[in-house]
Amino acid sequence: MKRLAKKVAIVTGGGTGIGRAIACRFAREGAAVVVVGRRPGPLRETVALIRRARGRALAVAGDAALFSSARRVVVRTLHDFGRLDILCNNAGTIRRQRPLADTEEGVWDSLQRNNVRTVYAMSRAAIPALRQAGGGSIVNIASILGFVAIEGMAAYCAAKGAVLNLTRSMALDYGPDRIRVNSICPGLVETPISYVDRPDFARHRALYAQGHPLGRIGRPEDMANAALFLASDEADWITGASLVVDGGYSIR
Repeated sequence: MKRLAKKVAIVTGGGTGIGRAIACRFAREGAAVVVVGRRPGPLRETVALIRRARGRALAVAGDAALFSSARRVVVRTLHDFGRLDILCNNAGTIRRQRPLADTEEGVWDSLQRNNVRTVYAMSRAAIPALRQAGGGSIVNIASILGFVAIEGMAAYCAAKGAVLNLTRSMALDYGPDRIRVNSICPGLVETPISYVDRPDFARHRALYAQGHPLGRIGRPEDMANAALFLASDEADWITGASLVVDGGYSIR
């Protein structure tokens, strides 16, 4: 029996990286998946991968930080698949930053918008549909930098910290509706928006890996496996939790 059989999921930021891995993993476990993002091309590629493996998927382009767009995604999901059981709030960005006193307003606002407002808007739009389904699971992709700070990343650390506490607040508010809300805290993962876009990444790969007790950098599939567990009925008594998936980096 597939672990997400007969379930319907929305995955934001589903065109690349962690979001694509989660969407494909959900589909392999039987879910119909709606992938959301601002760039139609990568979304279509994700859908093609899923359909090639005989899964069910739909691409809906839109800005997950806008409630009007989020609501349109949910309406389309209900129209095409009839229900909603899982929301994975994966959309987010990380940018080169500076210490707080040197952080420009535009950088600060962009990181809060793309990492926190996306969770607010999509969750607000999805919760009525999850209630209608009798409950469900919301999985927020946060970061270990929500609780472990590093230099020069004040805006991003603040945004991901907000996601962690928003997760807990939502878990309290919607537990009576049987809506579980949890977060995943990735460490360094090889994705287009992480450090792998630096010209020196390949040269310093071994050094990055040494910072992790398990001896390697994370892969998108590592996050997909964690998201699958939290989205599935196996996590039926888990809510408000923050699952650290960082190869041991944060315990050094």
